Amino acid sequence: MSGGKGSGAAGSLLSAPPVRALRRLGSRLTRIARGSRVPAIGLALATVAVSALAVWLGLKVYEQRAAEQRQQDILAAARQSAVNFTSLDHRHYERDSRNVLKSATGEFKKQFAAQTGQLTELVEKNKSVSKGQVLEAGITRSDERTARVLVVADSKVTNTAAPEGQARTYRLQLDLRLEGGRWLTSGVEFVG
Repeated sequence: MSGGKGSGAAGSLLSAPPVRALRRLGSRLTRIARGSRVPAIGLALATVAVSALAVWLGLKVYEQRAAEQRQQDILAAARQSAVNFTSLDHRHYERDSRNVLKSATGEFKKQFAAQTGQLTELVEKNKSVSKGQVLEAGITRSDERTARVLVVADSKVTNTAAPEGQARTYRLQLDLRLEGGRWLTSGVEFVG
């Protein structure tokens, strides 16, 4: 055979649909076991060993994919929290503060909620507008239930003192906890 599919028996196995290929392989193994001195028990043990290896490899692939998905979920939650935290507009600060609180938990949520009244007055008085964006984010540690993420974000802030706007860069350390299937921010700290 030509065309990259191989030749002879191997090529026919590769080109056949999977069920027929497995049947052919099974019948060949049976003929080998009957026609040789390989005891049937040895063939059975080899089959069990190969099956166990396949299950073990399948579990390892599943665990790796789950870990990668967890990291993606952590980073997505941290990025969104950082954007929520660095974005505000005096015209709809109530909505902006709700966004922060929706992705928060624990002591951080309590503290932010307690300060919302003061922040609303301050933002309104200064006519503050800030639009944050995440430049970089990286997980410094994580396990099944908690994570710490460092985020670099910037924003352009306009207010009565700076009507033309000022560029600001933030380095944030966010602590996250998995609650109800969602990664929520439990702590925010300005670093460096």
